[in-house]
Amino acid sequence: MKEDVDTLKDDWLTDNSIAFWEEYLEREHLTQYPNAHIVLLRPSMSFMLTQTEDPLTLKEVLPDFSTTSHVFLPINDCRNPAIAEGGSHWSLLLVSIVDGVAFHYDSLYPSNASSAQLATEKMSRLLGKQLILRDLEDAPQQENSSDCGVFVCVVMKHLLLGKLLKAARGDKIGMSMGGKSVDAHKARKEMLGIIEGFRKEGERRRR
Repeated sequence: MKEDVDTLKDDWLTDNSIAFWEEYLEREHLTQYPNAHIVLLRPSMSFMLTQTEDPLTLKEVLPDFSTTSHVFLPINDCRNPAIAEGGSHWSLLLVSIVDGVAFHYDSLYPSNASSAQLATEKMSRLLGKQLILRDLEDAPQQENSSDCGVFVCVVMKHLLLGKLLKAARGDKIGMSMGGKSVDAHKARKEMLGIIEGFRKEGERRRR
């Protein structure tokens, strides 16, 4: 949708913008690693998970996590399920099921601490496994009020491509983002460029 694309220019990213990025990472990168068991949960599903009293009732609509090693969850601070596209801040939760740890990356630390805690508790109940929440204070920090969604996308890509998919089986993976900087302007241009590339490819195929 045009409004979703417009937010990529200089505004707060919508659910659809982040969902597009997750789909891009899945199709262009994750599919090249058939032995990887990593789930990129869409923002709408992450929100539904946090807002549902008993997460076990969502088992039929959520992915099957029985063989999953890691789950990425975009976290929104909205607490009112009646408000579409609500909330004012995004952060990223990476649940390492194999380690029993939920790593939280908040670009306005510690703004989303309570939302991350809630998501961790819901995932723990859903998985039937105790999860320890680790709020990573060294996560890259934004300098304005609109780049949080961009930071989620950049950090997600770095953790997925630069850490998880590069690691050999049994490797101990450091999840710290210490020293990693995020160029939000460059990231927005990259995302817009990807969308434009898909648009041109679609036009070429229709000819």
